[in-house]
Amino acid sequence: MRSFGSDNNSGVHPRILKAIAEANNDHTIAYGDDQWTREAEEAIRVLLNDSGIEPWFLFNGTGANVVALQACTLPFHSILCASTAHIAVDECGAPVKLTGAALKEINTPDGKLTPALVLPHLHGFGFEHHSQPKVIVISQTTELGTCYTTDEVRALADLAHAHDMYLFVDGTRIANACAFLEVTLKEITTDCGVDIFTLGGTKNGLMFGEALVPLRKELAEHIKYYRKQTTQLYSKMRFLSAQFIPYLNEGLWLENASRSNAAAQKLYIAMRPVRGIEITQPVQSNALFFILPKEVTDRLRERYFFYDWDESRNEMRLVCSWDTTDEDIRNFIAYLKQLTD
Repeated sequence: MRSFGSDNNSGVHPRILKAIAEANNDHTIAYGDDQWTREAEEAIRVLLNDSGIEPWFLFNGTGANVVALQACTLPFHSILCASTAHIAVDECGAPVKLTGAALKEINTPDGKLTPALVLPHLHGFGFEHHSQPKVIVISQTTELGTCYTTDEVRALADLAHAHDMYLFVDGTRIANACAFLEVTLKEITTDCGVDIFTLGGTKNGLMFGEALVPLRKELAEHIKYYRKQTTQLYSKMRFLSAQFIPYLNEGLWLENASRSNAAAQKLYIAMRPVRGIEITQPVQSNALFFILPKEVTDRLRERYFFYDWDESRNEMRLVCSWDTTDEDIRNFIAYLKQLTD
């Protein structure tokens, strides 16, 4: 099966499989006290040019988000995010359940928060009857496939810090943002004042695993306990962390993201002339959102798997992966044109 359903649907990059096999040698100390984990940690420090950073490796994106938010909040705090954010829509309430903090969802036209959208929610500080705003969460890229520029990230970080708050970046697809914006990981995180972020792997060629990177000492202090309590500590850690060594040191993280972004651009160019189509968001990463009559999309589903985004207006989402091919795109477009011509 070939599909545009999700970058979770793709396989594992061969170099990553090789790294896992190479780590499958002899015995080593469990729970991350091993040479592969040390090397993967160092790879992140090199990318960020900061020897003091203490990265952490976890199973999946929801777990990484929850651990990050536990590090940032107490139960009387509130978490501010876009209404389309993964933590608000696709994590079954895990952030609220496991932090005790309130989730404040903010409507946006393009998935991106701005200081103007956030500022009206920054009130009630010191008033015991209100949850206390403590962390702004942004997704990079957003759930609508759009990217925050460095200036936009910096503006939100400045706003957060002016109110004694943190800025957390859910970076499940941050590699796609770096590829689109042509910036380094350091330029889009530490240089912008981000306080803590995740570095995604699962959607970008890894078998499993995300990295959590706290950039403030106080946020790193208790992460090892939150990771354990949140069942995100892998005993055979070397098989998780070993993936990040070629992923980062050999540039696969950016190469894979560039491939999926380029595939989405090719798909976008091919879909624009389709009769009756409306592309609803700028194509800035590996996702494309579109509207067509329901009778067309129902027929399209007979051959291809993809998700509804907004059923009220029959808006659909397509996602390209690191292994999406030109043939995949040609076949999809040929069938789509057959349905619409």
